[in-house]
Amino acid sequence: MSGSVNATVHASAVLVGSRAVLIRGSSGAGKSRLAFELVLAGRTGQIPPATLVGDDRVRLVTSGGNLIVQPAPELAGLIEIRGLGIRRIEHVDEAVVGLVVDLAAADAERLPPLAARMAIIDGVKIPRIPVESRYHPFPLIVAALTTTAGSNDTPPSDDCRKEIGNHISPTIATE
Repeated sequence: MSGSVNATVHASAVLVGSRAVLIRGSSGAGKSRLAFELVLAGRTGQIPPATLVGDDRVRLVTSGGNLIVQPAPELAGLIEIRGLGIRRIEHVDEAVVGLVVDLAAADAERLPPLAARMAIIDGVKIPRIPVESRYHPFPLIVAALTTTAGSNDTPPSDDCRKEIGNHISPTIATE
């Protein structure tokens, strides 16, 4: 594979359907837990089939305008399950990253601006979900994988007090 090779990074990744979810966060933030939850959700049909790429440390490589994730060789096929320890699981050797999840993100907001919902890694622009430390990320990821964008991508109307888009228009009841 040609392209720019980066050192391993502290992250986990799961191939969901045809693209990988790259999960970043500090130690103890829940990367392994989210990775395993995605694998389980893929097995039960909540999301497209999901397979571990790597847990704890992964290698990122750019190739052909894509960001490719690979497991760190010494950790390939291994995942930490809190309470059980290190376990062996089916894995893939590489996948194209299609979504970045940042756990305990300092810029996480209830309705993040469009700029916060994009990551640029080694020159590759990828959709991003910043997650608050007190919020469980799994529902956000499932929503991102199974729904389409709504009014959050449009600026709020002048009369919208909640600032969540043009979902409320003045009517006789609200005037």
